[in-house]
Amino acid sequence: MRGVDERILRWARTRGHTPRAERAVARFSRIGEHGAVWLAIGAAGGALDSSRRAGWARATGVVAGTFALNTTIKLIVRRPRPQLSGLPALTSTPTQLSFPSAHSSTSFAGALVYTRLGLPAAPLYALAALLAASRLYLGVHYPSDIIAGALLGTTTAAVAG
Repeated sequence: MRGVDERILRWARTRGHTPRAERAVARFSRIGEHGAVWLAIGAAGGALDSSRRAGWARATGVVAGTFALNTTIKLIVRRPRPQLSGLPALTSTPTQLSFPSAHSSTSFAGALVYTRLGLPAAPLYALAALLAASRLYLGVHYPSDIIAGALLGTTTAAVAG
């Protein structure tokens, strides 16, 4: 699996790269740090939809809980971030641990719980997929980290949400 992971990652790190695109993707990816954009969506939903404030709080808690669970799994697995010769990561990361991707797990958890509250699924899942893909483009996660994160987030949201 590691060979496939590295081949896909190398492909993602060598296609569509310009200095301008790299800066834009790095800026975009920052909104997913610690699930920030998903927590903000939940907070805004709770502030704007007072009749369902408790549902928004619960959904936002699921996103936060997914991040905590993801962090715990990272500390147990301790998989180091990718190191591709000649292709350094294009952004800094809070830790040197890679598996699973917190961007991916919080994104897919957020997409599911907020869809259940009535937000349109297509833009939420598009945002989730783009945030997850940004981590490959930037070279900070293997594809299997992204897939595991998406499965973790979806499963956590399905069970807890």
